[in-house]
Amino acid sequence: MTAEIAYELRGVGYRIDGITILDGIDLDVRYGRVLALVGPNGAGKSTLLSVLTGDLSATSGAVLLDGRAVAEHGAKELARRRAVLLQFNQVSFSFTTYEVVEMGRAPWIGSGAGDDEVVIVDAMVRTDVTHLGSRPFSSLSGGERARASLARVLAQDTPIVMLDEPTAALDLKHQEEVLRIARELAAAGRAIIVVLHDLSLAAAYADDVAIIHEGRLAAYGAPARVLTEGLVEQVYDTPVRVLPDPDTGRPIILPRRGLAASSR
Repeated sequence: MTAEIAYELRGVGYRIDGITILDGIDLDVRYGRVLALVGPNGAGKSTLLSVLTGDLSATSGAVLLDGRAVAEHGAKELARRRAVLLQFNQVSFSFTTYEVVEMGRAPWIGSGAGDDEVVIVDAMVRTDVTHLGSRPFSSLSGGERARASLARVLAQDTPIVMLDEPTAALDLKHQEEVLRIARELAAAGRAIIVVLHDLSLAAAYADDVAIIHEGRLAAYGAPARVLTEGLVEQVYDTPVRVLPDPDTGRPIILPRRGLAASSR
């Protein structure tokens, strides 16, 4: 049975100041699945995510959310449909960590949807920030801020969750935990879109991988089909070796350092 489509992109492009950032993107994002967006620096991944959130408007093509153009959804409706974790998590005022997580409930004020306190506490437990609740957000380390910001996204409790490089500031344990949370959310029927630089993490946890290269969709499909040595080397312009994980059989992507060094 095919999962219901959350986002449908057809011929999506984005240009600014005469520069093409995205060009002709065709992509479906489905509920119940984790989609990893990968690609080199500057490929257009974060721009594509911004187009999906509605923060940027595509300059060509169509972006449909639940069958309607994203622009047709009001701000509150969007806030109740998708939650977004950005790369940089800044708070201008002296809020505590608990208060930052609590902000995730803002779209639901007065709606009667869920017990705010229960949702907030659960989000903080899942992201391992309960002990940081009374600390000023500004006093947290980069990794702690990233986890607290993820808790805010979880507290928003939306059917679509978008994570822009959520593992960048995290240690090994918390990288794995973040992606496990993503898988749990997908198993509960939510659509998860995650921008990742670590191809092995993408291969380990994603149902689908979309490789963005120079603003275009270079490949889309299951990790084992998309993350091949030939394609990764072509897109990233560096030699790699793709090996099966001994436990899961999923691809592990490693740089071929000796070959890279000898080819200089």
